[in-house]
Amino acid sequence: MKTYFQNKTVVITGGSSGIGKALVTELLAQGATVAVCGRKQAALDALHHEINNAALFTFVADVSVEADCKSFIESTIAKFGKIDILINNAGISMRAMFRDLDISVLKSLMDINFWGTVYCTKFAYPAILASKGTIVGVSSIAGYRGLPARTGYSASKFAMQGFLEALRTENLHTGVNVMWVCPGFTSSNIRNTALNPQGQAQSETPLSEDKLMSAEAVATAIAKAIVKRKRTLVLTSQGKLTVLLSKLFPGMLDGLVYNHFKKEPGSPLQ
Repeated sequence: MKTYFQNKTVVITGGSSGIGKALVTELLAQGATVAVCGRKQAALDALHHEINNAALFTFVADVSVEADCKSFIESTIAKFGKIDILINNAGISMRAMFRDLDISVLKSLMDINFWGTVYCTKFAYPAILASKGTIVGVSSIAGYRGLPARTGYSASKFAMQGFLEALRTENLHTGVNVMWVCPGFTSSNIRNTALNPQGQAQSETPLSEDKLMSAEAVATAIAKAIVKRKRTLVLTSQGKLTVLLSKLFPGMLDGLVYNHFKKEPGSPLQ
C-alpha cells in the first residue's frame, strides 16, 4: 500500500479532526502529499504543529461555500501541480425529530454534506480526469437507510451517494474511480457537533465512544479500498447487516431501527 501513495497528491476536506485527521496521518505515512481544508485556522494550525510534515498543506475553507471550495482546489493545484485523489470527508450530523426541526438545519446539512461534495468534486474533476485518479465520498449507513431523528443527515447522505453513483457510471471508461465509504458508528467528534432542533451543536454524544470503531481503523480501511479501487466500502458487521436488511426486509427494519434509536440516552423518540 505504501508504494501506491508515494508521490500522489491527496485532497481531504474536513481533515482537522476525526476520520479526516486520521486519514491525513495515514496517507502522509504512506508517502502522499496531502492538502487539507477546515473551517477554523486554529484547528489547522494545531494539525500542523502536531504532524509537522512539509508534505502537508492546509487551507481555511467552508465546503458549504462554493467560492471557498474553488479557492481550496485551485490553491492545492498551484502548490502541488496535480490532484490524484479527492476524499470528500467534511460532514455534519443532527439529532432532532422533524416536527421540532427548524428547516434551516436541513439546509445546513445539505449545504455541507451534499453540496460540499459536489463543489469540491466539480473543481477537482479536470485534474482527477488527467491523473485517472479517485474520487471518494465518506458517507454513512444513513445513506442506505433513513434514520429517525436524523432526517437531514440521511437525506444528505442519500443525495451524496446518488451523485457519486451517477458520476461513477459516467466514468466507467475514463480511468477515474468513484467510490463511497460508509463507516458504522465511529469514535469521532461528529456527534458532539451534531445540530439540535435550533441548529446549535448538541455538545454531547449519546454513544459510548470507547466501544466504537476508531477513526484510525476507518482511515486504514479507506486507504486500502482506494488502492483496490473499490466501488463501495461498508464497515462494521452492524453496518453490513443494516444495508443487507434494508434491501431484503425493509419493513421489518423499520421497527428494529426505531427501537434501536429509542434506546439512546436522551433520545427524541419518546
